[in-house]
Amino acid sequence: MISIPDSPSLGPRARELRRRRRLSLTEAAERAGLTKGFLSRFERGQVSISVASLLRLCKALDLDVADLFDGSSGRLVRSESRARLEFGGSGMTEYQLTPKDERRLLVLLSEIEPGGGSGHEPYALPVDIEFVHILKGLFTIEASGERVEMREGDSFLFPGDTPHTFTNPGDEITRVLWVLSPALTSRS
Repeated sequence: MISIPDSPSLGPRARELRRRRRLSLTEAAERAGLTKGFLSRFERGQVSISVASLLRLCKALDLDVADLFDGSSGRLVRSESRARLEFGGSGMTEYQLTPKDERRLLVLLSEIEPGGGSGHEPYALPVDIEFVHILKGLFTIEASGERVEMREGDSFLFPGDTPHTFTNPGDEITRVLWVLSPALTSRS
């Protein structure tokens, strides 16, 4: 399924980092298990990418996912200056609530439109633990073959290396708080 991305800057940022590594479009696509045509359209901001495909692309480019993000440094992150993230998936707007230089944990706020989510392909993150708390709406997560249906006030904790997918099965925007430990960090 191809859809127009929520924000077109993730693809061009990935293209910039691919070019810095002197990888051709063909080489990067082959390493990530993507077609050259899809990667080209993604880099031009024409299609969205699943979280799993984004993680494979980062691995192919020898990047940490955090290399794609910008954010606040220091201890205070004001709501008007929090970094908007593009973490793949569709129908989502995500924000980093922790400073970009915080390495112990990463807190994200996801606003997921009805039918939006991570994509159909399961993915796992290079973190020890993931915690998800539903602030508003309905949320379904599938982790290691277990389907968990959640609603406002529910929380779920699972190992970060657990392959999973998620979606908003409701008809209103779902707001989700994620806590990842340790944080997805850029290499120094």
